[in-house]
Amino acid sequence: MRDTEETAGRGLLYGLYQRRVRRQLAGASLPRHVAMIIDGNRRWARSRALDTAAHGHRAGAEKMREFLAWCDRFGISVVTLYLLSTDNLTGRNSAELDELFHIIGDLADELSREGTWRIQHVGSTDGLPGHLVQTLGAAEDRTAGNTGLHINLAIGYGGRREIADAVKSIVRMHQQNGGSLDSLAELLTPEVIAEHLYTGGQPDPDLVIRTSGEQRLSDFMLWQSAHSEFYFVEALGPDLREVDFLRALRDFSRRQRRYGQ
Repeated sequence: MRDTEETAGRGLLYGLYQRRVRRQLAGASLPRHVAMIIDGNRRWARSRALDTAAHGHRAGAEKMREFLAWCDRFGISVVTLYLLSTDNLTGRNSAELDELFHIIGDLADELSREGTWRIQHVGSTDGLPGHLVQTLGAAEDRTAGNTGLHINLAIGYGGRREIADAVKSIVRMHQQNGGSLDSLAELLTPEVIAEHLYTGGQPDPDLVIRTSGEQRLSDFMLWQSAHSEFYFVEALGPDLREVDFLRALRDFSRRQRRYGQ
C-alpha cells in the first residue's frame, strides 16, 4: 500500500513540475528545427535483461512517436531523427540490422499515415535493403502534399558522406551545364553546398538533443549544426520523458545565440 501511495505521490509532483516548466515556455523563443540523436536503445534492453537489442529499438521507435507529438504541440516546423548511421551499417551484426530495418520501416509507414506530417528520407540508400527503400519512398510520396510537421528520417546517414555527395552533385550539375574547372571553383560557396545537402532548402537545426548521456555528434549533421545549440539528456532513448524535452526547450530559450557577434 505504501509503495502505491509513494508512486502516486511522485506522479502528482511530476505532473505539477511538468506544468510549471510548460508555463515557463509561454511566449519563449523556441526552435524551428529540432534534431534528435536517439541513443541508448541497446543499453536499455540489456539493463532489462531482454533477449535482443530489437526490444530496445522498438521501445526507442515508440518513444520517437511521442517525441514528434511533443514537437508538433509546440509548433516546431522541422524535426530530424537520427535513426541509422552509415557506421551502423558496417558496425552492427546482420541479425540486429535486419530487425532494425523492419522497425524503421514500420515507423516510417506509421508516421506517414498521421494525417498532416510530411516525411523525408535524408541519407543514402546504399546498404539499405530494397523493402526499406520502397517503404521510405512510399512514405515520402504519401505525404508529399502535407504542410504540417516536416520529419526528416536520417537513415543510412553520415555527415561527411552528405557533404561529399553535395559536392559531387554540384560537380555533375556544373559539368552538364558545360562549365569549366575555373568557374567550378568559384561556384563552391557555402551557400551552394548547403543547397545540395540532403536537407537543402530547410532551416538548419536550432537545437540538437542527444539521449543517454553521450556528448558527441557521431557524424550527424556536421554542416548544418555549425551554429546549433546542444542539449544532452542522461536518460536512455526509450526512457526520455516529456519533461526532459520541456527542459531542453527552456534551456534553449534562455541561451543567447550570438552567431559570432
